[in-house]
Amino acid sequence: MSLKAGIVGLPNVGKSTLFSALTRAPAQAANYPFCTIEPNVGVVEVPDPRLQRIAQLIPTQRIVPAVFEFVDIAGLVRGASKGEGLGNQFLANIRETQLIVHLVRSFEDPDVIHVEGRVDPLSDIETIHTELALADLETVDKRIVKVEKQAKSGQKEAKELYDVLLKVRGELEAARPARGANLTEDEQAVLREVQLLTLKPEVLVCNVDESSLRGNRHTEAVREYAQRVNADWMIICAKLESEISLLETEEERREFLNAAGLEESGLARLTRLCYHTLGYRTFFTAGPQEVRAWTFHEGFKAPQAAGIIHTDFEKGFIKAEVYHVEDLFSLKSEAEIRSRGKLRVEGKDYVVRDGDVMFFRFNK
Repeated sequence: MSLKAGIVGLPNVGKSTLFSALTRAPAQAANYPFCTIEPNVGVVEVPDPRLQRIAQLIPTQRIVPAVFEFVDIAGLVRGASKGEGLGNQFLANIRETQLIVHLVRSFEDPDVIHVEGRVDPLSDIETIHTELALADLETVDKRIVKVEKQAKSGQKEAKELYDVLLKVRGELEAARPARGANLTEDEQAVLREVQLLTLKPEVLVCNVDESSLRGNRHTEAVREYAQRVNADWMIICAKLESEISLLETEEERREFLNAAGLEESGLARLTRLCYHTLGYRTFFTAGPQEVRAWTFHEGFKAPQAAGIIHTDFEKGFIKAEVYHVEDLFSLKSEAEIRSRGKLRVEGKDYVVRDGDVMFFRFNK
């Protein structure tokens, strides 16, 4: 499955620094707006220690983790929806992603310019949300004009779309994300083709200095806001993560984290948070040639999971042989799993669980 998140925020909040740390690849980073002209794209692994444990118990030639694509999108400014700065170009880049990672400046530093002249994370969040909402409002207004006549003539699909467009329009007119319209799953499905920016899930990420890894007054304000709007959020120090990413060995990175009082990197937490915010989970396939993590959406049934590997697997699905990875860890071998009756044969209605190890049988 395609996993793609766009890192957005005002200029100079640390987006390119965070991106460089995520991908261990250079991205332009400078103390002035619009230093990122074209979106940088990088692919990172989704941290999952279960993969290595599986490979220890089922010897294999290679290990293939799930991956997540991050796009570093240049800073939006007030008026971006009307083309200010480089707004229109970057709004289009956001539209191509599945998730918005909204990086919010939560540190004080007189040497780093703030485009608005002061550090106020809630105001920054409002600015970004307003620009995205106004861009969506323009999209919605155009679509309403397009379908209104068909809707009023009684065309069912046009009427459904028209009604949902009117529902989200009220939120957008108030410069609020369309997420606040509390759409049903069916209504969201109707709107999917419209590709509204503010319907995308959002993770708020507070970028702090090294002295505020446990939080500060700015992160507290963001935490309270996130609770009010039911958003996922976290704290990260992009500068620290960038330094960690430059270390050569895992041992050096572990020592650095220990010295900073951290159990794991913020990047690992961020990638995992994005993965779960989207409702994604992991099943595994394991054999002598490959141990691999596969991404699926929570609620998928066995044939849909099989289709992630290959469309022919879904079309010709017969059954799935399944056990849970925790059974492997406790019993130490697939032979023991079979002898204990932990290997199950599941049909088309089986709902896949995170951590399932699966082998699919299908008609060719």
